[in-house]
This record gives sequence, structure tokens and C-alpha cells, in this order.
Amino acid sequence: MTETADVVIVGGGLEGTAAAWALAERGVTNVVVAERNTVGSGMTGKSSGIVRCHYGVSSLAAMATVGLDVFERAEELFGTDIGFRQPGYVVGVGEANVDALRKSLAAQRSVGVDTEEIDAAEVADMWPTADLTPFAAFAWERRGGYGDAYQTAQAFSATARRAGVRVRQNCAVAEVLVDCGRARGVRLLDGGEIAAETVVVATGVWMQPLLATVGVDVPIRVHREQIVLIAPGVDIAGAPVFSDLVSLQYIRPEPNGELLFGNSDLGELEIADPDGYSNRATEAFVDLTVDKIGTRFPGLTDAAITSSYAGCYDVTPDWNPVISATGVDGLLVAAGFSGHGFKISPAVGRLVADLVIDGYSRDSRVPASDFRLSRFAEGDPLKTPYPYVGAGEMR
Repeated sequence: MTETADVVIVGGGLEGTAAAWALAERGVTNVVVAERNTVGSGMTGKSSGIVRCHYGVSSLAAMATVGLDVFERAEELFGTDIGFRQPGYVVGVGEANVDALRKSLAAQRSVGVDTEEIDAAEVADMWPTADLTPFAAFAWERRGGYGDAYQTAQAFSATARRAGVRVRQNCAVAEVLVDCGRARGVRLLDGGEIAAETVVVATGVWMQPLLATVGVDVPIRVHREQIVLIAPGVDIAGAPVFSDLVSLQYIRPEPNGELLFGNSDLGELEIADPDGYSNRATEAFVDLTVDKIGTRFPGLTDAAITSSYAGCYDVTPDWNPVISATGVDGLLVAAGFSGHGFKISPAVGRLVADLVIDGYSRDSRVPASDFRLSRFAEGDPLKTPYPYVGAGEMR
């Protein structure tokens, strides 16, 4: 059977549901979201959920401010708690990166980020168990924090549904239908079709095989990212997210009082199969965790690892997303989020809606050209003008 819509979105994860929500926000509700399993069942639930606006790429910093504004208004916009908490966000750098930090902060403030430089004594008050001697400067976002990507995707989906969007779960897409160079909808694995003038593919790490059938190449690699959870052995209530760009790690509190640890050293990728990877940290990564946490937080003398898990990033060559039209008319992609996806998801949804409805970005701080797919073939990657030595991949 054939269903019809103005827009079909392939993928019911965070970015696909954000696009559905944003389209509905602008009055476009004849939309179908086709999700092969259930909403948020893919990599969305593996997100570490950090919310910060600390980006040297101004358009990403602006997108993160849009996300922050939406997260702070979650109860009003979605009628539910999305797990967003605001203990703040601090980033520390060594001497080699002080100039880049200060220039980046100035650029961030120019697009509306509430951020400032603070001194080591202020950080020590927030993280008294930390050894701060290797750091030469710190930045502070009082509105930063963390959230729950799975709950957020559910909120996007439910709000879009209430507006009239149809969310089809257990609805796997087998093929994008193209006729005379223009997308005409999708064919489902069960043989049905959804006819639409616009197709948005937001399947993240599963994107390439689907788009290859229509000759569209989004250059992403699938990287396995490991996370370790730690019982700190002390009360860390109120501690902010801490991004350590000296030893390349980040930690944040969990609602139950544990710490979530992630490795920021992404100079080498661990290429993985998104349908067949280990969902636990390796012994080597556990050893790395013990070493990094023990070095940076020597005051956590009774800390103990409680559990671990892993997810996958869809990584582009410049570590920045693709939110773009393609060489096929009516076919758009939103992918390659490279670990940035949660915090910018509301802005991603709105940019997708702008591209579908207007063909351009309505937010002057977020030019659509920054995220165009063609930049890779043009040799014009999206890069920060203020790179951090040793930590360029995630900045």
C-alpha cells in the first residue's frame, strides 16, 4: 500500500524527531517519520548528553545556544521533563591553548553564548578533588550541563504527533525512490511505499548503505565510543561538567550521584559495525579510565567503576555535521554529527525545516552553507579558526 505525505523522514532518532518537531512548529504536519525499530532505539540512547556551547565554529556555538534555550523551556514546549540539568560546564586548557581559548570565548559571546573566563580557585571550589596544577586557563558556562537524549527524542516525537505528524515505528525503509533525478518517497522493507515530494534521511551511522543506492555519498566513518560509570565515593552533588583538554577527558555527574567518564582523545578512530559492536568497555579502556581519573582527581580515593557501555559516532572528515540538500532534488540529509548531536538537536531540526520550507537558513548565525554536503568535494572543510592543540577533533 502507498501512503502519501509532504515530507517523509527516515530515522526516528534524535535528529529525525527534532526535524519532525521543527516542521510541525512551522505548520508542516503532513509528515511521516519512518523508524525501523522504536523512537530513540539506535545511538540516541548512547549519548553522553553533555550540553555546552563551547565551540570555535561560530555556527555550531549558535546552534548550541538554540538547543540550550529549548532545553531550558522543555516543560513549556513539550509538557514533560527531558532530564536536563544545569550544574554548569567548565573547560580547562594548558598554556599552549590559552590564546585559542580566549579568542574562542570572544567569538562565542558574539553569537550569544553566556560564557566567561574564571580562575583556578573558582574551579577548585567546584571540584575540590581535582589536581588543577597543569591548567593555565578555564572557561565557565553557568547554563551548561547535561540531559537525556532518549527522553528528548521521545518529547520531540510526542509533540510532533500531537500536531499531526505520523510516527511509524517498526517501519524499516529499504530504498529511497528517485524518478528523473528527483526523490519521490521511500519503499519500505515490507513492500509498501510512502510517496512524498521531500525525503529527509537522518539515520546516522546507518546512512551510507541507504544513500549509496541513489548515488549520494556522505563521507562518514563509524567510530565506537566507550563510556565508563564510576561511583566517586564522595558526594559530588552540584559539581559541574568538566572538560579537561590537558589529559583529554570529560566527566559529568549522573542523577544517581555517579560520574560518567569519556575519553576526549580521538586522534585515532575505532572503526566499528553499528550492528555488531561490543556494548562494554574493553580492559584497555578501563585501565585508561583509572589512569586518567586517578591523575586528574586524586581526591577520589574511594572511587570504583560500576559499569560501562559503548555507542557509535557517525564521523565526517572535518568532525562537523552535514545538514544539506544533495545531488538528488528533494533529498536532504542530516548526519555526521561526530558527537555533537544532542546539544544542537533543536537547531538541527529547525535548520532542516528551513531547508525543506524555504531552501535556506532563517537564522543568520547558522548559514546553511557551513553544513553543505558539497564542502568535502570542494576541499572546503568546516574548521574552527581557534583550534586547540591536541584536541582539534571535538572543537
